[in-house]
Amino acid sequence: MTRRPITIIGGGIGGLVLALELHAAGIPCRIYEAAPSLRPLGVGINILPHASEVLAGLGVLDRLAAIAVETKESVFYNRFGQLIYAEPAGRFAGHSHPQLSIHRGDLQLTLADIVIERLGDDAIVLDHACVGVDQDDEGITARFRSTATGEALASVDSEVVIGCDGVHSVVRKQFHPDEGKPRYSGVLMWRGTTVARPFLTGASMVRAGWLDTGKLVIYPIRDNIDDDGNQLINWVAEIERPHDGDRDWGRRGELADFLPAFADWNFDWLDVPALLRSADSVLEYPMVDQEPLNRWTFGRTTLLGDAAHPMVPRGSNGAGQAILDAHRLRVALEAEADPVAALQVYEEDRRPKTGAVVLANRTTPPDAILREVWQRTGDQPFDNIDDVISTQELAAMSRRYREITGIDSEVSAGQKS
Repeated sequence: MTRRPITIIGGGIGGLVLALELHAAGIPCRIYEAAPSLRPLGVGINILPHASEVLAGLGVLDRLAAIAVETKESVFYNRFGQLIYAEPAGRFAGHSHPQLSIHRGDLQLTLADIVIERLGDDAIVLDHACVGVDQDDEGITARFRSTATGEALASVDSEVVIGCDGVHSVVRKQFHPDEGKPRYSGVLMWRGTTVARPFLTGASMVRAGWLDTGKLVIYPIRDNIDDDGNQLINWVAEIERPHDGDRDWGRRGELADFLPAFADWNFDWLDVPALLRSADSVLEYPMVDQEPLNRWTFGRTTLLGDAAHPMVPRGSNGAGQAILDAHRLRVALEAEADPVAALQVYEEDRRPKTGAVVLANRTTPPDAILREVWQRTGDQPFDNIDDVISTQELAAMSRRYREITGIDSEVSAGQKS
C-alpha cells in the first residue's frame, strides 16, 4: 500500500467520490482544488443505478436521495406533445438502486461535506491550481499556484497523482499536448432551472423534439421547495448552431437565442415557453467531446472522469462514469501492492468502456429515439405511433445504449472485480 497520501487533483464529483473510496479502503489521500471556495455550480444532473450502487456502498446514497428526486420514468415526445415512448427508470425498472435527479451543486457540496467529516478538515485544500507533475522511480511531485493571486505554492510529493481536474485538465494536457481543440457536435445547449408545478408523474425525465427544430430535456431536481408544493425543474434546450468558442460552464446565455424555437410548445401537461421564460438564469454551453485517448496512465499518474473521457452530455452518463472510475481505481489500488501497476489495471478496465460511451453519446444516445421518429415522420404529427415505429424497436434502441454504458448490469455484475 502507498506510504504517502495519494494526491487527487480536482474537487469535482469524481475527485470527491475517489477520496471517499480510498478512505473506505484505508488508503490516505488529499484533494487539491483550484477554486478558492466551493460553490454550488451548474444545474441538474442524473445519477443512474450503476453509479447509485457505488454511492450506496460508500454509505452516502440515503443522504443524497434526501435532497434529490428519485426518477420514475423516462419519456419521449415529439415537438407536438405526442407521446412516442415511455419506460420506467431506476428501481421502478427493477434495478436494485435508484436513478436520482439532483442539482449538481447539491451533489458536489454534500459529497464535500462528507469528505471533510470522514477524512478531516484538511482533506480538501482549496486555491491550489495544479500546473504540472514531475516524477521519478521514487515518487511524483505535483506543482501548484494560487488561483486567487497567481503565486507559486509549495509542491506536494506522493506516490500517485490522479488527475480529476475536469474538461480543462492540466494533467491531461501535460501528457497529450498536441491533442487539439475539443470536437464540437454542432449543437449548442442552454440550461436553466425554474420553480414550477410538478408535471406528469412529478418524477419524469422528458426528452422532446429533435435538434433541427429544437430539442428539450426536462426533469425535476428538488421536491416541495415551497409551501405550494412546487419543484425546481431543470431544463436543457438544444439547437444545431455554429460555434467556435471554448468550454465554459459559467457562460451566460440569452433567452432570445433559443426561445423562439419553442414558442408553440404548449403541451397539455406543460407550458414550455413559460417554463423557459421563468428561469432565474440561463447558461450556454457547446456540446463538445474529445476523441477517446489511447493512454491515460503515465507512470505514477492517471486520469479520471471528465479529465479522462469528456463526453457529449447526452445519456446522463458523465458524472456516473466518473463515479464508476473512482470505484474501479480503489479496487485496483487495494488489489495491487505496486500502485503503478494498479493504475495500469484500472486503465485497462475503464478506458475501453468509457471510450465506448463517448462514441455512443455521439451517435446512439437514448434520444436517438427522437431522431428516428423525426426522420420517419418528416417532423409531422402522427396518428398512431405504432404506424411509425414499433414499441419493440424503440425498446431495443434503449436497451442497446444501456448495454454499452453498463446501466443494466450495475456494479455488482462487473465493476467490483
